[in-house]
Amino acid sequence: MKKKQLNLRDIKPRSEKEHHHDDGHNHDGEPGGFKAYIPAIVSFTMLMTGITFDYFDISFFKDWVRIIWYGIAYIPVGLPVVKEGWKSIKKGAVFTEFFLMSIATVGAFVIGEYPEGVAVMLFYAVGELFQSAAVNSAKGNIKALLDVRPKEANVFRNGKTESVTPEEVVIGEKIQVRVGEKIPLDGILTSTKAALNTAALTGESKPNTIKKGDTVFAGSINLESVIEVKVTKEFKDSSIARILDLVQNATARKSKTELFIRKFARIYTPIVVYLAIAVTLLPYFFVANYVFTDWLYKALIFLVISCPCALVISIPLGYFGGLGAASKNGILFKGASFLDTMTKINTLVLDKTGTVTKGVFKITNIKTIGWEEKEFMKYLFAIEKQSTHPIAKAILEYKADATHFKATEVTEIAGKGLKGIVNGKTVLVGNKALMMANKIEVPQEVETIVESIVLVAIDGVFAGYVVIADELKDDAKQTIINLHKIGIENIIMLSGDKDSITQKVASELGIKIAKGGLLPEDKLDEVELLKQNTANKIAFIGDGINDAPVLATSDVGIAMGGLGSDVAIETADVIIQTDQPSKVIKAIKIGRSTRQIVWQNIAFAFGVKLAVMILGALGLAAMWEAVFADVGVALLAILNAVRLQKMQYD
Repeated sequence: MKKKQLNLRDIKPRSEKEHHHDDGHNHDGEPGGFKAYIPAIVSFTMLMTGITFDYFDISFFKDWVRIIWYGIAYIPVGLPVVKEGWKSIKKGAVFTEFFLMSIATVGAFVIGEYPEGVAVMLFYAVGELFQSAAVNSAKGNIKALLDVRPKEANVFRNGKTESVTPEEVVIGEKIQVRVGEKIPLDGILTSTKAALNTAALTGESKPNTIKKGDTVFAGSINLESVIEVKVTKEFKDSSIARILDLVQNATARKSKTELFIRKFARIYTPIVVYLAIAVTLLPYFFVANYVFTDWLYKALIFLVISCPCALVISIPLGYFGGLGAASKNGILFKGASFLDTMTKINTLVLDKTGTVTKGVFKITNIKTIGWEEKEFMKYLFAIEKQSTHPIAKAILEYKADATHFKATEVTEIAGKGLKGIVNGKTVLVGNKALMMANKIEVPQEVETIVESIVLVAIDGVFAGYVVIADELKDDAKQTIINLHKIGIENIIMLSGDKDSITQKVASELGIKIAKGGLLPEDKLDEVELLKQNTANKIAFIGDGINDAPVLATSDVGIAMGGLGSDVAIETADVIIQTDQPSKVIKAIKIGRSTRQIVWQNIAFAFGVKLAVMILGALGLAAMWEAVFADVGVALLAILNAVRLQKMQYD
């Protein structure tokens, strides 16, 4: 297969070319506290008083007094709906739920069914209030993230600290963060260490200990002492600012189910209106004792029942609840459509380094021949102190007091290792080629070791070796087991690391198909080969930098530890804010639960509406049943959607 020439700068962020069709129904507003409930309370009080007067047949409560009373009761809850209906008509959207509710309730007044006209609007208003509360509950987790936005930064200028907005700080300036404050911008810690709470960013409650020189992210809370940070990004480019933008825009990317329901409602609503007209007029030609008001009443019931409110409200709210639940668990979906796509995944392709391994070299084994381990490591330590190689850094993590072991005349032998003098002894540190070049015999067991290995010779005699390996993440093995349990059998590892190491890691994890030694374009070729089988729905998990081409190509690109990777945020569809592969299981479970609840709501809404619609046409359902079929179903669907926030996804 022909190799592709790739440049990460050419990778464009995936976006969905979808237009948001507003139904004129705004569900994003805050409830507005007690004031929002006053219109409903006024209408409810007047409605119940009027019904009581009717029941006891109060003498003055007749004719115009009765009409005016119920008219006043109608205005607080009905007038806003009528206004919205009129606004929609002026915009060209005639057949909205506002239009349906308006003609149904005004029609009820025309035929003298005043209490029912008020009741329909009252229950509709109460439904809207419940829905607002549900939306705000669903927004709770996302709001927690939005609240992370820092309000000010204490920047060092002219020998003192100035309090400015984060947007005013430039790259290279140093900022001070006091105990309990949020770090306002991405940067590098210049203080010795810091303890940070990153719960709002990553979903992890355990504080992180950060050392000097480590990267810190805006939105983290400083826990212990005053720290100083050198700013590396402007606020608009910081990870938190970009993630906030992602979260705020996620609900605009509609799932196919949402788009279908919206299109369905635009076709369905005018059909319902014409059917209601038919219910009113057609019986005139077929019924002997035709009474216009009776059939108009049935048509009004039919209209109230048919209102698509429960569907239009509960389905987006279901997906919104799923996005909120994911955010609570440290998982960011770039849109509701990816919640849907996650449910269809049957093939999982994953990177090795930084995805299932920690991406940090550690000493896994030390073997000495004729030397005591501590003394052997002091010689090795003294030489490696002269190197900046990642393997040298891993060796320097070893606790060896090599104060009296000084290395001199250290030279690097290209492609082989290091040579130097330590306390009068000649020390060689490197690979097998270095040993062979110096005619040093190496034990046969070295040939069987697949991990990175550092061979050591002292004064011309082989002294031992150190095995360096990348550690598996704590939850990596269990993640693979759990993926099999939830039905994802086809798991493939693709890595740029040596094939022997890749195969060993895959074997430890129980992954049957693994390929190592791959360039980014090689990984892309492998995924495109898998995609040729249209039955494969592929999710790719990577670190979002070298894996950007594959993240963009797969059905769902999942960036691991994406908080610190710009390319991950731009390219991936799902961002795991921690580096835990087990979060992928939660992402799949949240997607499945969301889809299940959405379809429960669709089936429930259609089922109840159809049943009451038939009863209404037969004259067996009054306006009260119609109210339940509309507002009642919407409320129950909303409550069902809110369950997503309470579910456990372990």
